[in-house]
Amino acid sequence: MTMDTWSMRSYLTVTGAAALFVLAGAAAAPATADDGSADRSFTIEDPRITESSGLAASRVHPGIYWTHNDSEDGPYVYAVDSRTGKTVATITMRGVGAPRDVEAISLGPDGNLYVGDIGDNLNGSWDHVWIYRFPEPKVLKDATVRATQFDVKYADGARNAEALMVHPKTGRVYIASKNEDGGGLYEGPAELSTGRTNVFRRVGEVPWVTDGAFSPDGKELVLRSYFSARGYAFKDGRLGADHPVHAPLQGQSESVTYTADGSALMFGSEGARSEVVRVDIAGADGSGGDSKSPSKDGGASAAGGAGGGDSEVKGSTLVGAVVLAAVGALVFMNRRRKRG
Repeated sequence: MTMDTWSMRSYLTVTGAAALFVLAGAAAAPATADDGSADRSFTIEDPRITESSGLAASRVHPGIYWTHNDSEDGPYVYAVDSRTGKTVATITMRGVGAPRDVEAISLGPDGNLYVGDIGDNLNGSWDHVWIYRFPEPKVLKDATVRATQFDVKYADGARNAEALMVHPKTGRVYIASKNEDGGGLYEGPAELSTGRTNVFRRVGEVPWVTDGAFSPDGKELVLRSYFSARGYAFKDGRLGADHPVHAPLQGQSESVTYTADGSALMFGSEGARSEVVRVDIAGADGSGGDSKSPSKDGGASAAGGAGGGDSEVKGSTLVGAVVLAAVGALVFMNRRRKRG
């Protein structure tokens, strides 16, 4: 999350009424059965995790999701069990500087976790940002690990960003910038280096983005914002045709990742005891092979992939419209303040 103090206060004020609609819609939604299986919707129970800003599904430990707090938390990454919502390991990174605004996490084909310290609360005030990398632990326990730190700059100047994605086949790192007038997709070098600044170059145009994730086969890139998500065909490092993706309406929509088998998307949010919501992908076979496009009409509900039907989709659309109008008012007031 990257809002200044004034914007945050305004956000809370203008969205207060809309939040009532969200709560009412959630109360009316059908409950999802808690069968104790992995990769289902869950609540993050750890009181330390109040600003979960990124998600990455473990490939070593079924049902485990890696997450982290936003700013001012320190060099920590948490492993959360989706069956219980409890933290089963806390990883402390050493060998890196003091994190400023950690916004994203992604797992690469090399078995490394990539942590994106890429937020910029002042929207372009820092001339560089950082990526931290360390191997995904084979054993889930509290540990201190040595991480590699990479300096990152953008070819067209500093900017704010909250989405970092590692391609599951090539291992190339991509960043999507965040801007109210639309952002960009930035491609990193073929290999990150500690011996030089890693320059990321703009290769595509994207909307306002808070997080993103590649499908396990690398053919689809999903980007989410506060109130919607879109899927893009992805080939040879470039964006293709796009389509709407069914996404849950959450209080502070911050993160998204595919399940390890590619059968669903997991959408996360900020806040104490924040929810991670599963949305099944229509036609996915759960084998991790060819992924199907997670379309808006793909048979998954906003309440975790079970039931709901058209009435729930229409209800979510209405709530989304109300909240979007509130945020529009925030942007308008913010622009007037800046001009004043």
